[in-house]
Amino acid sequence: MAIWLERQRNILDFAISSLTRRKRKILALGFVYTLVVFLLASVLFLTSALKREAALVLRDAPEMIVQKISAGRHDPIPLSALESIKDLPGVESARGRLWGYYYDSVVGANYTIVVPETASPEPGAIEIGAGVARVRSLLAGDTMEFRSFRGELLEWTVGGILSPESELLSSDLVVLSESDFRTLFGGPEDRVTDLIVRVRNERELPTIAQKIAESLPDARIVLRDEILRTYEAVFSWRGGILIVILAGAALAFMILAWDKASGLSPEEKREIGILKAVGWETSDVLVLKFWEGMVISLTSFLVGMFFAYVHTFFASAALFAPILKGWGVLFPRFRLIPALDAPLIIALFFLTVVPYIVATIIPSWRASIVDPDSVMR
Repeated sequence: MAIWLERQRNILDFAISSLTRRKRKILALGFVYTLVVFLLASVLFLTSALKREAALVLRDAPEMIVQKISAGRHDPIPLSALESIKDLPGVESARGRLWGYYYDSVVGANYTIVVPETASPEPGAIEIGAGVARVRSLLAGDTMEFRSFRGELLEWTVGGILSPESELLSSDLVVLSESDFRTLFGGPEDRVTDLIVRVRNERELPTIAQKIAESLPDARIVLRDEILRTYEAVFSWRGGILIVILAGAALAFMILAWDKASGLSPEEKREIGILKAVGWETSDVLVLKFWEGMVISLTSFLVGMFFAYVHTFFASAALFAPILKGWGVLFPRFRLIPALDAPLIIALFFLTVVPYIVATIIPSWRASIVDPDSVMR
């Protein structure tokens, strides 16, 4: 065993010295290899992180949202619908929500206007998200103007700015009282924007949703899992677009690997012939080329993964974030949670490292089985 380990160490040392003699070619190859891994890993890291963020954001969301649909569009729903929902077995709670969108022509942004369930601001006072405060240059105590549904100018005092730590959720929020909400949007007091339903057992959601649909034929029922799947589909679709865009880089790498597999350079063939002439076995030559391919591919893979990790989680994925996250005047500022997805890393490893090693060993085997004299000539 000791002799075998010593033999492997000597082969590895020879592989490193062989690579050093071709350092210019190896550095150019390693740069391209690292760049391909970096680009692909950045996209995959960012897509996975955004899906994880969406899952965390929706973790505390209500299991079910009930909306009224009139002529194919969303309409306010009467509060009387709550009675038939609360009486259903398995329903833990149900309540109405007041929320809406307000377009601010000053900055060209849409705000989400919300009446909170508890701790509502006093009439005439509002709380705003960090994104709203940023685009309007507002501080606590300033006033903010709104145009009501009647065309009247409303001025409300900014009572506070929501914590930047919750900016992913609250960047575009304007929180106000119910009376101010109805002054801004109008509408009868016995109607709300939608209903949220919480259940005791999530496995009963399909049954409860079916019963609500039977009692409220004009209702649309949106489940939390459906929202999460929609986000995952959107991020996967955008990530797929980026992968297609990067297909040129991937294609260049494939051409590089194919060129490597198509044959060795005369220098490499002569080196194999010399090794065979001095007594090396074919298996030793294959081990040598395996270590050469492993050193190049594994180093490039690890360096590319490292830079992709730093780029995604510490530089906010500056290259790809606008495409995957989307665009908006009130785009929230948030830092992705650093995490490693083991299946993703393994898949990327087999897509980049394994093909290159195989492309290195096959032509080396072909050259090692030829007579050393003819190879050296």
